[in-house]
Amino acid sequence: MIAVRHATHADIPAMEALIARSGIELSAGFYTPEQAQAVTRYVFGVDTQLVADQTYFVIEKDGRLAACGGWSKRSTLFGADRTKQGADPLLDPATEPARIRAFFVEPSAARQGLGRMLLQHCTEAAAAGGFHTLELAATMPGVPLYTACGFEVVEPIEITLQGDVKVPLSKMRKSIKAV
Repeated sequence: MIAVRHATHADIPAMEALIARSGIELSAGFYTPEQAQAVTRYVFGVDTQLVADQTYFVIEKDGRLAACGGWSKRSTLFGADRTKQGADPLLDPATEPARIRAFFVEPSAARQGLGRMLLQHCTEAAAAGGFHTLELAATMPGVPLYTACGFEVVEPIEITLQGDVKVPLSKMRKSIKAV
């Protein structure tokens, strides 16, 4: 049994643990161990604004947390609470893309369609919110999923983390139909 529901503040510790496992294990072959450790430690995590906005979701499979991710009507492109500074202003759905944010899958549940299911759920919600475009910053492990779901790379990004660890990302975009 698979269920998608809104994430709650009570879910945060379990989501943080899933994110840490996913960030390390699913980065193998895409990032060096040093890159995977750095991006997981300094960038990945829950953005509690998404939980408060009710735009962050969890997928439970057989009663266990199997994936989390969401969309945002705010300007932050990626990163957890610890990476944000100041207010996170609202986007204008008529002229700005909604953000796809913080998708992570339990490594034992990878490649079972959960990321695609969550992405479809978020796409429909963003469209219902009046957005016509989605944008995200994909990790290298995420690029194949997003490409398969119709996103296109618009620009490569490289972030430099503590210890001068450079981590490549891809800024991606997709047009959607507002409902």
